[in-house]
Amino acid sequence: MRRADGHIRGVIEMIEAGRPCLDIAQQLHAVEKAIAQAKKTLIQDHLDHCLEEVVGPLARERRRSIDEFKEIAKYL
Repeated sequence: MRRADGHIRGVIEMIEAGRPCLDIAQQLHAVEKAIAQAKKTLIQDHLDHCLEEVVGPLARERRRSIDEFKEIAKYL
């Protein structure tokens, strides 16, 4: 989130300085990527900690479904 914050501050400064639209668009793209990465990290952290706590220990066969779900969630 700090990375996204830095990019957003950069966008504001660029707009105030009258920088070209292409430069601003590139910086906005960086903001989007930083926020998307933060979202992915949050989801993975939730799955790794909160879901594991709720599910608890499982037999290997039942565990496979949880592990597959966690892998699929990486593509969100």
